[in-house]
Amino acid sequence: MVGLRPGFRVPPPSPQNLRRELQARRCRVAELLERSSAAAAVRCPEAEGVRALRERLGAAWGALQERSERRQNELDAAFRLQQYCCDVSDVEAWLGEQELLLMGDDKGKDEQSTLQLLQKLLRTAQTVENYADTIAQLSRQCRSLLEMGHPQSEELSRRQSRVDRLYVGLKELLEERKAALEQQWWLQQLGREVGDLEHWIAEKEVVAGSPELGQDYEHVTLLQEKFLEFASETGNVGQERISAVNQMVDELIDYGHADAATIAEWKDGVNEAWADLLELMETRAQLLAASHELHKFFSDCRELLGQIEEKRRRLPELTHEPRASAGGLQRALGAFERDVEVLVAQVRQLQEGAAQLRTVYAGDNAEAIAKREQEVLKAWKELLAACEEGRLRVADAAERVRFVGAAKELLAWMEGLLGQMAAGERPRDVSTVEVLMTSHQGLKSEMEARGRSVAACLELGRSLGVGQGPAAEEVTVGTRGTS
Repeated sequence: MVGLRPGFRVPPPSPQNLRRELQARRCRVAELLERSSAAAAVRCPEAEGVRALRERLGAAWGALQERSERRQNELDAAFRLQQYCCDVSDVEAWLGEQELLLMGDDKGKDEQSTLQLLQKLLRTAQTVENYADTIAQLSRQCRSLLEMGHPQSEELSRRQSRVDRLYVGLKELLEERKAALEQQWWLQQLGREVGDLEHWIAEKEVVAGSPELGQDYEHVTLLQEKFLEFASETGNVGQERISAVNQMVDELIDYGHADAATIAEWKDGVNEAWADLLELMETRAQLLAASHELHKFFSDCRELLGQIEEKRRRLPELTHEPRASAGGLQRALGAFERDVEVLVAQVRQLQEGAAQLRTVYAGDNAEAIAKREQEVLKAWKELLAACEEGRLRVADAAERVRFVGAAKELLAWMEGLLGQMAAGERPRDVSTVEVLMTSHQGLKSEMEARGRSVAACLELGRSLGVGQGPAAEEVTVGTRGTS
């Protein structure tokens, strides 16, 4: 036989081989015990030795089975311990890997990349959540080992507690990472909204800051209508967008966003830009309104000047109508003067408008306002003077007509009276003389009665006869006839 080296131990049989060998020898031992029991019952000198050997065999077999069972339990416990330790190591390694993955500070450069990171994190979070079953199974393994009274119970408890802390810490890290990515995504959304709104405001400022104020009344009216529509639409849309941004900002600040200071600056900036746009639109509206009033004043001046000139052209035609009667001329002139009276309010309104505009404008515009006003007032005064002249002319014509009529009537009366005097017969006797004297006295009384009418007609004729033209000649002839 080959000798064993010092310190060298024969390795024990494997648990599987030992169980198989015990199982194989179980029947043989049982058979020997049964046969030894029968032999020990025989009364002979060897029976005592058989009984002693039988007892020794039974005790050795029982001890071997007990030792095998205890060994099996020890091996099972060791296996479960090793399995637990391996599982714990795997779990710790996996948790460590996940923690390393979550330690990065990449939050994405834009909404798309941040959203991708957030989606990836949510998938990781779901995986970690599903890993709770593994942690629970590990906890059950540890509890089972502790219930067995394992000599390393304290170490097992520490390792299980460490795994639980790692798992809880990983979930907290997931929540922190999720919150950070969500805040970053919200910040990028807000930044995009603020940037878009500021760009939109800048575009509207270009329109609201236009220096175009119109070339004439029609042009400025069109500009004002378009700008009012623009201002209304811009105000409604802008207020809706600025309210949405402010609400988003307030919600993020109330939520406790890490970049609350930056968000507040964005809010102040965009609200200041919006206020500037509103002020610019208000200024533009005021400028257009002032330009509208100015061009309306010029337009009203042209229109009123045209009406005055049209009436000024009509007046000579009206007062020099050769075939019109005095009454007809007076009625026509009265109707014309009523038409002119309608312009009084327009002239007064134009003067008030000019006075108001002079408080707003200076320089060239003020000079243009004064010039247009003076043009209208000059034409208006000329029209009023022409009306007065026409009124006098019509009144003079009426007086001439009245004089001619009165003169013709008196001439006819005189001619009749002269005819009566010439046709009188010569007195033949006293009675005839008396009759003639009575008749003549009546004629004389009639002449005395008409004396005032003749004198008035002569005075009227002299006052009208100082003029020129056919009418004056007619008046002069009539005056001579009645003298």
